[in-house]
Amino acid sequence: MKVLLLEDVKNLGKKDDIVNVSDGYARNMLLPRKLAVAATANNMKDVALKKKNEARLEAEKLKEAQEFADDLAEKSVTVGIKVGTGGKAFGSVSAKEIADAAKDQLGVELDRKKMNLKAPIRELGEHTVQVRVHPKVTADLKVIVKEI
Repeated sequence: MKVLLLEDVKNLGKKDDIVNVSDGYARNMLLPRKLAVAATANNMKDVALKKKNEARLEAEKLKEAQEFADDLAEKSVTVGIKVGTGGKAFGSVSAKEIADAAKDQLGVELDRKKMNLKAPIRELGEHTVQVRVHPKVTADLKVIVKEI
């Protein structure tokens, strides 16, 4: 019996896959637990429409993320740090501080975990931080570190 999986089933297949299983397994396990439905023409058409709609929504999200990344690349964030004599910085600027500054100055919510900051910034000047706004899109944010 051919069935259309509604959820991922271990050792059988992933969601929206069409698999061939024994009649007893389908009737006694998959169908009662609502893990699958019979692979009829209507069910296949519904899944095809759902996949098409999801692809369209994903394309819209990608376009919005690209526009946001382009907008973010034109902006900069200023962060202050204490500096002692000789230009030696006390402390550093972390991803959390950059995210807070972006929220205050730009009104943009950035996730600190999605910032590609290999090490905290310890020097004054202009730095570029990559921010992942979408799995396929990264934006460059200019961070200006000044003395308080």
